[in-house]
Amino acid sequence: MTSCSVLFTSAEESMTAETAEMPAFFVDLNLDQIVNIITAAKEEYNLKPYFYTSLKKVNAIMYRHEVMRDLEKKMLFEKVETFARKMREMRAHLLRAKKLSYKHQRESWFLDAVELYCGAVQSLSADLDQEADLESRGLSALRDYVRRYVQSDAFTSLMAETRRLKHDLAQVQYCLLINYGSISVRRHDSETDYRAEVEATFEKFKQAAARDYSVKFSSSEEMNHVEAQVLDCVAELYPDVFLHLGAYCDSRTGYLDETIAIFDREIQLYVSYLEFIAGLKHKGLDFCYPRITDSGKEVYDSDGFDLALAHTLSVEGFQVVCNDFHLMGNERIIVVSGPNQGGKTTFARAFGQLHYLASLGCPVPGRKAQLFLFDRLFTHFEKAETVQNGRGRLQGDLLRFHEILSAATFRSIIIMNEIFSSTTLRDAMFLGKRIMGRIMDLDVLCVCVTFIDELSCLSEKTVSMVSTIVPEDPALRTYKLVRKPADGLAYALSIAEKYRLTSERLGERLQR
Repeated sequence: MTSCSVLFTSAEESMTAETAEMPAFFVDLNLDQIVNIITAAKEEYNLKPYFYTSLKKVNAIMYRHEVMRDLEKKMLFEKVETFARKMREMRAHLLRAKKLSYKHQRESWFLDAVELYCGAVQSLSADLDQEADLESRGLSALRDYVRRYVQSDAFTSLMAETRRLKHDLAQVQYCLLINYGSISVRRHDSETDYRAEVEATFEKFKQAAARDYSVKFSSSEEMNHVEAQVLDCVAELYPDVFLHLGAYCDSRTGYLDETIAIFDREIQLYVSYLEFIAGLKHKGLDFCYPRITDSGKEVYDSDGFDLALAHTLSVEGFQVVCNDFHLMGNERIIVVSGPNQGGKTTFARAFGQLHYLASLGCPVPGRKAQLFLFDRLFTHFEKAETVQNGRGRLQGDLLRFHEILSAATFRSIIIMNEIFSSTTLRDAMFLGKRIMGRIMDLDVLCVCVTFIDELSCLSEKTVSMVSTIVPEDPALRTYKLVRKPADGLAYALSIAEKYRLTSERLGERLQR
């Protein structure tokens, strides 16, 4: 049967994901934090490579949007979760079987694992057949696959043999003869069960609750050596059944269908992401399915936010501030300025997060969005100077910019944060204009956080956004960014801080 995937439209995309490593820009954009939170409860599925692999075709993203929308239906989500729970239980049985010491007990746990698998697949098939309104290509193809699979000779023979073995084992009855420290095992020979008669006889003498003399058996799943020897004796009394069990375990090691196993893992990307954003939605934050473009570069987002910061703030009970942006026509570069600690870096991170999450086919923060499908995403955030590489900060910045601009194409995205803050204003302005000129020549989308206001009005490709303050108290930040010309106040503050001329620094110096 033809296999299918709920994540990928081609085998090539799937193979790429299996070898994926965390992209270099993840730490700068705090995407590593987001992925760690999302996958924390799903470690057994190894989902991180999927989150490390962005899609390169609009159709592939639409494919995931369809599956995600289907899974937003509560009934279907619960059915998928039920299937996943049964498969986790199956894997737990297999793992336990490997750790058991005694052969017949290992075989019994393996048989139970296969029974759980058969039940999970049958239930999944029935549940998907009930979903007449599936709209996604991925889940519709899976439904067809599972329907054919449960009717295939491979599955029906597996299920029939499993049921037959479970039935035969349930018919095994034996007697234990315990005498002065020795135990004999023999077949059950239709002996009378006197338990009911004894209980009925003594029932009339019952007056009040009596002390419980019942023996509490060990709850350990591992058999002790006495139990194992008894089981070996039982196996000798019923050789056909136990020989069949051993042959079954040897021949059915590859019982797990590859497509079913892949679905069990892949669907967890959707489940884990939907579970993660559900808490933020409950706090009143919006998520949307963005319109993806791979040609035009007009992009926008309404009420977007930094997903990593939003998670932290929501856990701590603080309000999340949302921001808008849009680039129209020939506009390509958002130059962000304003006072320190005003949300500029957060905005830049959010811009990068939005585009990357969109490239995964995930809903993104915001009420409505249109985003660009990039080929590569680059970040340049300030890094501390290190003795090991023998370079100053400025030299390191220039080398990193050279690498970025050499690798970037017209379909790339560049996020820059506080560039050239380690040098003089004159040199920073000169270098900043040269870098911006190269970026404009490449025609890439870019966000540039800077204290150099002049960079915001270099050409028609640049637009200015400014972080705002509370008018009545300039020391308070609103964390809202608005599209307006740079006002120069951030520049003045930066100079004052650099030369220790702020009121606070002057006060300290005058007191000496």
